[in-house]
Amino acid sequence: MPSPGAAVPPRLPVEDSYLELLADTLESLDVPARGQFLQRYIRAITHLDLRETQCIQLWDEMLLRRRELSENLGRPVALKTALMDVLASAGLFRVPIVIEYDELKTLQLNAVTDPLTGLYNRRLFSETFEKELNRGRRYGLPLGLVVLDLHRFKEVNDKHGHPRGDEVLRAAAATLKKALRTSDSAFRIGGDEFALLLPQTDAEQALALSRRVETVFAEMLQPLQLSVGVSMDHGVATFPQDGEQADQLIRVADERLYRLKHANHGRTANGGTRTQPDAAPPQSASTPERSTTPPPPISIESGRAPERSESKAEPPQAPASPQPSQAAAPPPAYAVQRKAERVSMAGTNAYAALGEQGTRRARVIDLGFGGVAIELDAQEELPENILAVLHVPILPPVRVSLKPVWSQRTTQGAFRVGCAFVS
Repeated sequence: MPSPGAAVPPRLPVEDSYLELLADTLESLDVPARGQFLQRYIRAITHLDLRETQCIQLWDEMLLRRRELSENLGRPVALKTALMDVLASAGLFRVPIVIEYDELKTLQLNAVTDPLTGLYNRRLFSETFEKELNRGRRYGLPLGLVVLDLHRFKEVNDKHGHPRGDEVLRAAAATLKKALRTSDSAFRIGGDEFALLLPQTDAEQALALSRRVETVFAEMLQPLQLSVGVSMDHGVATFPQDGEQADQLIRVADERLYRLKHANHGRTANGGTRTQPDAAPPQSASTPERSTTPPPPISIESGRAPERSESKAEPPQAPASPQPSQAAAPPPAYAVQRKAERVSMAGTNAYAALGEQGTRRARVIDLGFGGVAIELDAQEELPENILAVLHVPILPPVRVSLKPVWSQRTTQGAFRVGCAFVS
């Protein structure tokens, strides 16, 4: 606050205020967006088509010229004065035009918006993602990332033409705008690929929102009366549980997207009803696309079918004292007819908290309909029934009762145990 009696600085004229606002706005843009805007702005006031790099150089010269003029005159010099001096010295200034504020905001919005859907583009997605991650690190807040794409979208273009495909993309964008909160952001990051950034959102909340998006999208497509069953698949990752860097979270979300896509569309090649994932061990995934018959019983950990393939075989009894398996003999199979292949948890932070107090932890290696494979650092005696809480990405914590079925020592010296779910 100025002291009493001090001279009050004169208020800037309107055109000078516009230029000051322009300078502040350009500081917040990255180099490509700044160059794109300055190229249009300088084209408007000089009627010359210059390269983006030239335009950025002219703008930097203008800022330097203003500083030099202000030092020489001993008083602040307006941006307009320095800009006119630089353009005139370069022989570029022809028609004096000061850009309107609304036009400035329109140009800024166009630089970060997808023209077809009206969603933000991939450039702004990268910038916003980093800002939200920094905010999450600073305040210890979760951040949800959802990656989505459209199943069978190419068939829409092939059968109905690209104009109808554009309608589907606009319907997807309208779905995201309708389903999200005001604090969330939606982006189109590829042809039929979208991404959502959900501040202060954990895995369970992000998964619930993703399901709501799929439901709303199905409703939005009904007026289009397509002959192709288009649907929206999702993959969810959360900060900091699944990673602390943007590329880590994107990779985890992509892996889960394609894992869910493979499970959901195994039996929906003709646009049938999709199976939604449950917040429990995955029981609802369909048979993989490469096979139209139910899979044989498969080992929880090894993924191999047993020699006998009874569809309703009883599970083998657990040995009284689990012993490491010999290298020549594969681990015994938990021969229960399964609705889905095992889901590998390798590369994730999935774990099981063992015991009533949950003080012991074991890594979750894979998860299936019949049970789960866990890994301990060293061999130990396990009871016939183990109380555990499974902490698996995407799903909320699940309390289960486990029965050890087989055990095996790994080449790294760890102790791997296949467990069946017990009612």
